[in-house]
Amino acid sequence: MLRYAPPLARLIEELSKLPSIGPKSAQRLAFHLLRRPMEDVAALAQAMLDVKEQIHDCPQCFNFTDSDVCPICADERRDRGLLCVVGSAQDLMAMERTREYNGLYHVLQGLITPIDGIGPEDLRISDLIDRVRQGGVREVILATNPVVEGDATALYIAQLLAGVEGLTVTRLASGLPVGGDLDYADQVTVSKALSGRYRLQ
Repeated sequence: MLRYAPPLARLIEELSKLPSIGPKSAQRLAFHLLRRPMEDVAALAQAMLDVKEQIHDCPQCFNFTDSDVCPICADERRDRGLLCVVGSAQDLMAMERTREYNGLYHVLQGLITPIDGIGPEDLRISDLIDRVRQGGVREVILATNPVVEGDATALYIAQLLAGVEGLTVTRLASGLPVGGDLDYADQVTVSKALSGRYRLQ
């Protein structure tokens, strides 16, 4: 049976660990990299190392940044009374692509997923509650994906925020397909979901 040379086998194995990359896709990527000039492969490797070394969580919203605070949190023109809660940095970018939202964000870095052992304590939920209780936020928009985990996370957060004086908690409207991801939705769909959000409490 034909076997790959060990360095190639290791590359295929590492590439297959990436999301949405199965063994065949990993093999295609590995052979593509083999055909590229050394400087191209070195640039890719350096870009991956730079990301790991230079990118960190924003201490305010937990988005990715290479600065002390991410550009969104640092932008004084944004409405600080609006706080949009998303599951991931990709979801944040989906919201930003609509150009309809001008508030701040809070990235949970996941959703409550008991089957995978992810509970509220594994997410940035306590940071969110602390942030809201510090004052200045008049509306929290729960923009978690419309899947079972996203709905459960949104309801959990809404219950925690119940009773915070002067706070409105809303959820994105169903312009987003149930079971879909913000990251894959077009900007018109996300924009309509944002404008049609509804109040949870």
